[in-house]
Amino acid sequence: MTAKQVNLIPQNWQEYELLDWGDGAKLERYGGFVLVRPHQGVRWQRTLPAKTWEKADAVFELTGRGNGRWITKRNMPDEWLMRYGDLAFYARLTPFRHTGIFPEQAPHWDWMMKKIRTAQRPVNVLNLFAYTGIASLAAASAGASVTHVDSSKPTLAWAKENAQAAGLSDRPIRWLQDDAIKFVRREARRGKKYEGIIIDPPVFGHGPEGEVWRFPQSFLTLIDECKKILAEQPLFVVVTAYETNESPMMLHDVLADWLGKFGGALTAGELILRPSTGHHLLSTSIYARWSE
Repeated sequence: MTAKQVNLIPQNWQEYELLDWGDGAKLERYGGFVLVRPHQGVRWQRTLPAKTWEKADAVFELTGRGNGRWITKRNMPDEWLMRYGDLAFYARLTPFRHTGIFPEQAPHWDWMMKKIRTAQRPVNVLNLFAYTGIASLAAASAGASVTHVDSSKPTLAWAKENAQAAGLSDRPIRWLQDDAIKFVRREARRGKKYEGIIIDPPVFGHGPEGEVWRFPQSFLTLIDECKKILAEQPLFVVVTAYETNESPMMLHDVLADWLGKFGGALTAGELILRPSTGHHLLSTSIYARWSE
């Protein structure tokens, strides 16, 4: 098994652009709308002038303890359609500052689609913490059967709307509201196996029945359970994490211990956005991914 560290940066995506970032915020274009969202971390000086930032269509304003609200400067729709290649999905202004789209994940989508299309065999993919489902749509569009698991009922409905927008409603996708660990344990008892597993957990979260997810305490438990449902001839495993106290090498070592016996290729690193102005790259998360 080969192993290396690689920082992944999405290729040019016409409908998304990181315009600038600094002083605790990001200036981004999602389709035809420009947004300002808070960003913790190093407080670089902004490259673009203040008047450019002030022209944003909406600004997320923090009100305390991580909560906030959107201040819109012109009428905006509740949702608007965006595209990535053949995929389509809706962006929205959520109360949690997110838009339902994580552009830095695009290299994962491309990578998974290529693996599935060239596998020349049936591929069952499990997407845990699947959120609005763009990774699920990517896998389904490439020919995989997908099990999409998320704990949020509204987010699950959003993912189904995305599937309809992308023309993928007829693909074999199971949409399930469930706690990730509980679901995987039940799948193991059923003898279900998956050739591909996507794990994209938050730092902290709750299951549909109040189950508590805390990355430092829960992550390795989930990995141990996933070992029981991995197919005998696996195709890929990809993990993304947002826990700032962890490192890409931690994720690398977890997957190496689990998947080393299969050989294959293992990479780890950071998912990064490149601003269209300035030279400071924006690290959004860490990842590790393995393929046969």
